[in-house]
Amino acid sequence: MPRYNPATVEPKWQAYWDQNQTFASPQMPTGEKLYALDMFPYPSGDGLHVGHPEGYTATDIVCRAARMQGKSVLHPMGFDAFGLPAEEHAIKTGEHPRIQTEKNIDTFRRQLKMLGFSYDWSRELATTDVEYFRWTQWIFLQIYDTWFDEQQQKGRPIAELPIPTEVADAGEDAVREYRDEHRLAFQSFAPVNWCPALGTVLANEEVIDGKSERGSHPVERRPLRQWMLRITSYASRLESDLELVDWPESVKALQRNWIGRSTGAEVDFYLGSEANWSLKGPVQNFPRKPSDDVLRIYTTRPDTLFGATYMVIAPEHPFVERLTTADHATAVKKYCEQAAAKSDLDRTELAKEKTGVFTGSYAINPANGEQVPIWIADYVLISYGTGAIMAVPAHDERDFEFAEQYKIPIKCVVKPGDNVPQGDLERILAGEQVFTDQGTAINSDEFDGLSTAQLKRKITESLSTRGLAREAVNYKLRDWLFSRQRFWGEPFPILHELDDEGNPTGRIRAVDEANLPVDLPHLEDFKPHGRPEPPLDKAPDEWLYPVIDGVHYKRETNTMPQWAGSCWYYLRFLDPDNTKVAIDPEIEKAWMPIDLYVGGAEHAVLHLLYARFWHKVLFDRGVVSTAEPFQKLINQGMILGELEYRAVKCDGEWVSLASVPPHVLEGVESGTVLSAEEIVTATYRGQGKYLFDDKKWAILWLNESMVEKVDGRFVLKDDHSIQVHSCVFKMSKSRGNVINPDLVVKEYGADSLRLYEMFMGPLEATKPWSMEGVNGVFGFLCRVWRLIVDDRAESIELNSAVCDEEPNDEELRVLHKTIKAVTEDIAKLSFNTAIARMMEFTNYFTKNDRQPRAVLEPFVLLLAPFAPHIAEELWQALGHENTLAYEPWPSYDEGVLVESTVEIPVQVNGKLRGKITVPADANADMMEELARQDASILEYLDGKQIAKVIAVPGRMVSFVVKN
Repeated sequence: MPRYNPATVEPKWQAYWDQNQTFASPQMPTGEKLYALDMFPYPSGDGLHVGHPEGYTATDIVCRAARMQGKSVLHPMGFDAFGLPAEEHAIKTGEHPRIQTEKNIDTFRRQLKMLGFSYDWSRELATTDVEYFRWTQWIFLQIYDTWFDEQQQKGRPIAELPIPTEVADAGEDAVREYRDEHRLAFQSFAPVNWCPALGTVLANEEVIDGKSERGSHPVERRPLRQWMLRITSYASRLESDLELVDWPESVKALQRNWIGRSTGAEVDFYLGSEANWSLKGPVQNFPRKPSDDVLRIYTTRPDTLFGATYMVIAPEHPFVERLTTADHATAVKKYCEQAAAKSDLDRTELAKEKTGVFTGSYAINPANGEQVPIWIADYVLISYGTGAIMAVPAHDERDFEFAEQYKIPIKCVVKPGDNVPQGDLERILAGEQVFTDQGTAINSDEFDGLSTAQLKRKITESLSTRGLAREAVNYKLRDWLFSRQRFWGEPFPILHELDDEGNPTGRIRAVDEANLPVDLPHLEDFKPHGRPEPPLDKAPDEWLYPVIDGVHYKRETNTMPQWAGSCWYYLRFLDPDNTKVAIDPEIEKAWMPIDLYVGGAEHAVLHLLYARFWHKVLFDRGVVSTAEPFQKLINQGMILGELEYRAVKCDGEWVSLASVPPHVLEGVESGTVLSAEEIVTATYRGQGKYLFDDKKWAILWLNESMVEKVDGRFVLKDDHSIQVHSCVFKMSKSRGNVINPDLVVKEYGADSLRLYEMFMGPLEATKPWSMEGVNGVFGFLCRVWRLIVDDRAESIELNSAVCDEEPNDEELRVLHKTIKAVTEDIAKLSFNTAIARMMEFTNYFTKNDRQPRAVLEPFVLLLAPFAPHIAEELWQALGHENTLAYEPWPSYDEGVLVESTVEIPVQVNGKLRGKITVPADANADMMEELARQDASILEYLDGKQIAKVIAVPGRMVSFVVKN
């Protein structure tokens, strides 16, 4: 094999690493440790695409270099294997989802090994492994067994929850209910997407515009009993602890926005009677829960209370029936039914027309005692805040639109500053234009003249003395709806007690830890049964109805969401075979936190938030030792499809891009679509749009071979006057631009794929794919091969230029500069510049007439993290028997980097006339003298008067001359 042939080299070394368990991690780290983790993939039926290896290659480079630098490295891989696609496959085919899932995992594992990633495969796990989700269920029970102590700001065992005397006196059931109200895992009714035609509950992503993705059937929102996790208790810590981690600021901003901390006031609006309003004196003990006589709202603008002219409650609010008067009942019922068919996203879309219905009831504005009508509107969500708002149309865009729509009074209570134009000011004060900024209070009784900030404080203080308000911190973050009406998920380790007639008593029992895991039952049929209840309701009775100590129970038949397994997998990797505990505390303390976590920006909010929440509960309960799991986070950029080229013809003639009307290029139809035969034919890929626009326009997709880049523009090769439109798109099956890594590896090898993805640009940047780029990197590896191997020989022999002679100063300088640059670039995750440095090294020594072994061997070690297969082969060719995976990382000498001479430019009257070599420490006088002596410069100085000389040490010499 004299020529570089990845198809021979790469399987050889993959087999070697596998057989020798080269990358097995120690159980406990010794010395400095590195725990580097990729966000593990969902094993879809499509296998890996070229976007997956980008992040995986980055962590692999860091891990391979760290091993050579003497660190203990933990670098595992597993699979987030529960998921909706596998269940849909089971519904269609009748095949158990585990069968398809394991086939997909086999494909993913094969591809990952094919790419040469140095994972410790002995730690592989899948969230669908029974021994894995046994501990997922155990963690759920820890959450279920925890309440949040607001004073200590931490989770504590439910047994430590203080029980009020009146609750204890009410008996055992009252105590149980009180504890259940405070648990971090609790039951509540929440709306789900129910499709009667399909007879099943649908996930949000299966609903498009109120209809099922499959079959386009109507979908309605229906409340079902669900398990919730009280993530809101941890909102403050989830926000503040972002300061503890090294994450991109953009990700921190997304997390903070999702948590959505705001400060304001909770205010009580008493319902509709003067008797309620005329209560004298303060209402004792601001209610722990709003009573039936009160609508409680949260507002960040209590200063605008005097401008609240109506209230709005969500269609699902528990007071809807109570507040609706007989003459409005029909309209309210119809409106609530319509709202039930809409998703939260549809309902809160800012651009949509605001709709609502009047209940017939009123509330009392606590600021001024005035009655305000109570409306129902779908733009208010029951899942946010209290499900009720005070509406101040003069100072809120949505309230303003609603008030105009339904002719509700608009009362301005905030006067803008002098920076508002007079015309706008008049409309604002008249209630004809909304004003949302801060200003000065008007129409606010004794508070007139106060600034917004002053009035916020004053009105809250005033109302709080009467028991009608209090300062509050609110969060947009909602409690986590944690159950799914699906088969393919982790069963809840929860039992519901039944009475003698088989009806639920309301008492809940956690499955004993000794009886974990609760495995999924065997089902013959995975198809929906036509009711909103979960598929596990069809499970065999022996699974569904256990009897314990003579008491009959029904198992919880909801399953956990796919998020569950991904919330803690990083911990199980530390101790994957432990059958006694989820994670040994000593091992956890030694390896955590994760030093480098790499994954896509699409997980910037939910996965990271949910995992951090679980981790904090485990931290509070003493299971883990760190407050945060992921110390450093990197989001790799998206890899887009290859550049695509469009050119345009009008009446059969090419038209340059600048002359094409925008609507033609955007594909907006302005008339009848023509067939391809009606347009002068051209070579193009895919189906262009052919339009009438008084003329015949044709958008043609061109092959790359028809286009070239000239002066920064893409033009037709045959006519440079015709500019071509270039564009890139996300890879998608529908577009046909997905690149399969198997095909790239088959043609160019895994090392070329790895190296190219790192060379495309900065790791975090979005980049278009290019097979030409892969080919270019393959050419670089061929040059590296020829640097060391004689590619004319029939077997592997060293290039005749390889020698045992000592390198000279210049050769050493090139080597040490490369070592320094590559080492620093890996530390900065600047892999593209590290590769560029290695290319410079290769170019230099390719031109050299000799290749000292003392230079080549360190270079091969530098290359190894990036292109490990070829590096191992070259290392062996250089006479080494063992793998280079643990060879010491090359070091550099700063002293060698100092150059003894430098080349500087010489200008005459501003024009470059030559270059001279001078000692690196030459002063200005020496540089000038050496420039005057240089023959190539003399011809521009002879016979001329030198008016001025500028000599900058180490930089340049410039002469100004006169004739």
